[in-house]
Parts: sequence; structure tokens; C-alpha cells
Amino acid sequence: MVQSQSSSRMLAALFTAILVLVPSHARAQATLGAPTAVFPEDFGTIGSVRELPDGRVLVADPLSNALYALDMDAGTRVVIGREGEGPEEYQQPDGVWALPGGSTLLVDLGNGRLTTLDADLAFVDTRPIATGDPGPNGDSPLVVVLPRAVDASGHVYVQAIGVGFGGPWADSVGILRIAGIRQAIDTVARVKRQDVRRSESGGANNRNVQISPIPLSPQDAWGVAADGSVVVVRTGDYSLEWFGTDGTTVRGAPQPFDAVRIRTAEKEEYLAAQGRSGGGIGIRIDISNGEIQMGFQRGGGGGSPREIDQYDWPDRKPPIYSGTVLVDPLNRAWVRRHVEAGEPSTYDIFDRAGSLTATITIDNGNRVIGFGNGCVYVVRYDEFDLNYLERYALPST
Repeated sequence: MVQSQSSSRMLAALFTAILVLVPSHARAQATLGAPTAVFPEDFGTIGSVRELPDGRVLVADPLSNALYALDMDAGTRVVIGREGEGPEEYQQPDGVWALPGGSTLLVDLGNGRLTTLDADLAFVDTRPIATGDPGPNGDSPLVVVLPRAVDASGHVYVQAIGVGFGGPWADSVGILRIAGIRQAIDTVARVKRQDVRRSESGGANNRNVQISPIPLSPQDAWGVAADGSVVVVRTGDYSLEWFGTDGTTVRGAPQPFDAVRIRTAEKEEYLAAQGRSGGGIGIRIDISNGEIQMGFQRGGGGGSPREIDQYDWPDRKPPIYSGTVLVDPLNRAWVRRHVEAGEPSTYDIFDRAGSLTATITIDNGNRVIGFGNGCVYVVRYDEFDLNYLERYALPST
């Protein structure tokens, strides 16, 4: 949810799995087999994972307010850094991304900053999450650097906010590539964003605009390969576009899909999934006497099944989940497809030509969270919605 005021405010295990190969003439099945490692301890929520060169795994847990380094094989973990506002501290660590040279980019929501950790996991430097001046007298756009991907060169990719103080909500926004120390920004592609409900109140000097996303409304998804190529999944016809670093675009053929009717079960499952995966990110912007202050927090966007009537719902689900498309080390895009409530989580795998090559299903509600050296990491949930991390061998076909 994004809120805006003229006085200055905006807010916003899986022990088995099935690999379904999709050749042109038939549909065969194979299993992934047992996981190669299951971490025994739980997490509040797993925001992201980053496999280190030595095989350990960094896990950002924004609900437990901790950054962990895991040894998946030994089943042990240690806390990196500590909670606070100092140079080696964080408040609500939300994401970890690989940087060149074995370094790591940490998203520190509570302190509103991005922190670089070196190859020894020492805290090196920080910079603000937000840049620009979006106020009424500002001359530069607001850029909120909440990474959706980081390529092998260290370029950061974010989705533009696309809304100003009391301004219209854009139907589409840019995918921004942020490069180098000077933070040069260019727009790689544009994507359809989620539908919203907008309400206004107050007068000219005390105006409040509230923008609430409509759950399960159609929205393009996108991700980035290690070489900086960007993949966009179009929700309208379920097709892929690859935007190469040389300016070329490759479009895949539309994929057939059955739009799932949204019943009470689908609504309840959606809200439950939002809660156990940490919910959305709230963004608060305050401008007073020409000075801007921002705040970020993970935890919004979930809800009790009893609250389903407070939302606007479409009649049917779009073909794909919104959000980030993960690209594995073999340059394949893993696209999570919407299915009926209670059905297994389903991922379609596409190659660099935009062609569907395989489909993977995992236990209902579980989700693929990232990749490592020849492996895929999956988040599993128990009956109490606690998060567990598992590792599987990455299928080669």
C-alpha cells in the first residue's frame, strides 16, 4: 500500500519434487529426488538467500531481525553483525545479493540503507536506499533502490515506483539498471504493474491519497541473468521477452493457460501466503521544510482469512505470480504459475529463446528462493508457517 499527503507522506520440505520435461512430441516425468541438505532450524521468514563462494549460505530474516551464515551440511548457523544503527549493525535485514569479488549487498530496511559486506563478511560501507527529490519543488525523480536483482558486474536492478505526490498511478513502469559508483541509471524495459484502488480525502492543504494494490490483479514479472540480460514475463498472453545487453530483444511464443477462478479458497490461500512470506514492504516519505526523510518496513500485505472482504478481488487469477523471476546458473527463467488453491506450487522453466522447456512442481505453498553452485534452494513451511530452507540438485534439462 502506498499513501501520500501534501504535508509529505507516501506509504507502500519439501522432500520430493517432480520435474516435468516438455519436448515437442510428449510430456515425460522425472523426479528431483531427495534434498541434498535440509537445514534443521526454522526462520521467521526467509527474505532471500545468497550462496557464498565457500558454500555457506547467507539468509536475511527480516522478521527475526537477523542476518545468518548457514552451513547447510553441518546444520549450523551464526549471526552476522547485530541489531542497531551503527556501522556494523542493521535493523530488519531484508535481502542479500552477490557482488563481484565475493562481496555481498545487504538491504537494511530499518535503517533505510544498503550495506556492502566484503568477502570476509565485514561491513565496509553504506548508502541510502532512496535517492532523488520527489517533493513539490524537487527536480529529480525518487528512486528507491530495493533490488530485484544484481548481475555479475554488480549492476543493481529495481522497479521504478512511478507515483508522485498526489499524481496519477502509472499503468506501467520502468525496470531501472543502476550502474557503477556514480549510480548511472538507465531504463531497460517497461512492465505492466498491479491494478490499484485509489481513495482521496482532505482539502488542498491537507490532502491524503491512499493507493492500495488489488491482490491477484495481473502484473508482469521480471528477472535478470548473470550477464545482465533482463527477462520480462508478460501477464497478458503469458509470453517471455529477453532484453539483451546489446540492445536485442528475443520474444517467445505465448503459452496456453487456464485462468483460475478466484473463490474463497484462493483468497484465503493468497492472504496466508503473504503473511508467512513476510508480507509487503511499507514505504513512508516525510518532507518538512524542504528536507526528506524516508522509512521502510517489511510486514505489511498479509492478512487473516477473515479479512478477505476488505479487498477488491478480480474474478480470475492471472497466469503468473507477480514479482521476481529467478534466473538459474544455466540462464533459464523460472516462472511461477498460478494454480487452484491446494495444488502444488508450479514453476515453468524457459530458455533464452523464450521457449518452455520444463515444468517443476513442489509441495503446495513452498517456493523457490534462489540458486547456488549446481543447486536450487527451496523454502518450506510447517503448520505454524515457520520457514525452513532446503537444498536440491539443479536439474540440467
